[in-house]
Amino acid sequence: MDPLSRLIKLVRPQASLDLRCLLGGAFSIQHEQEAEGVVPFHLVLSGTCVIKTKGSKPLILEAGDFVLYPNGGAHLVRDNLGGSMPIKSTLEDDGDFLPLRSNGKGAINADLLCGRFLCERGSAALLFGTLPDPLHISLARSHPLLALQTLVALIRDEADSKNSGALAIVTSLSQALLVMALRIYGEHQSDVPNILTLLTDSRLSASIQALMIAPGHQWTIAELGARAAMSRATYARHFKAKAGMTVLEFLSHVRMATASALLLHTKRNAGDIGMEVGYQSEAAFGKAFRINTGFTPGRYRQQLQENVAANQK
Repeated sequence: MDPLSRLIKLVRPQASLDLRCLLGGAFSIQHEQEAEGVVPFHLVLSGTCVIKTKGSKPLILEAGDFVLYPNGGAHLVRDNLGGSMPIKSTLEDDGDFLPLRSNGKGAINADLLCGRFLCERGSAALLFGTLPDPLHISLARSHPLLALQTLVALIRDEADSKNSGALAIVTSLSQALLVMALRIYGEHQSDVPNILTLLTDSRLSASIQALMIAPGHQWTIAELGARAAMSRATYARHFKAKAGMTVLEFLSHVRMATASALLLHTKRNAGDIGMEVGYQSEAAFGKAFRINTGFTPGRYRQQLQENVAANQK
């Protein structure tokens, strides 16, 4: 399994679609800061719009553009005509598909699919913690062009059709869209330190694979460097330049993501899980887990069970 696929399998980001926006004329929609583990996104199905984020230049989006907010950053979606007034819109229940937001019956200037990817605390930081907020991928101008255009076209066609299973299909395609966008970013932004440039670095690939397969091993930088045919110092320097974090920080994130998944999907006790991910005592694991997630392992598992029960009602 390649490093990106392994990371996606470990973190398990789940696509959740919120609504579809069909907007014309002047509009301005404010999105507030999201909670930890909530990663909002917008996909432009057709037309154009502008997204403004504090501290960043406005992004002019076109059909096929995908914008992701890895840290859930607050942002403003508006028309590209300079509109500044809050949108006067209606939010309609679209039956078996998505709620529909519109602001009139005139020409549609922007058709947006809006949603979020949900990750559990303890795993979100591994995938999203070092990425820019926002992360903008122009899918229509990326390579391979045909595959990306086909994916976006399928999403648009299913959203338009509202046929049986359309919501499930669009949700699954959004999941694929995330992985494709992350891959493109990692391949084309190799000079920007983040998790994706780390995973696509051919010199580090073997050592990253080994670390992710066996996070409980007592890895040393010298041992990992040997797998990359580098000295200890060269490996540590090259790793941080690519990842935007140290080797030990990355290892800690992998351990926490693995532990989070085990707490969620197994009934094993915290001591066993801690040992599997590399901690020599339950106390040491509990302390590290609490620092990383804000919860003890027991409270974390209990909260997850409560969330599952609430969602089943």
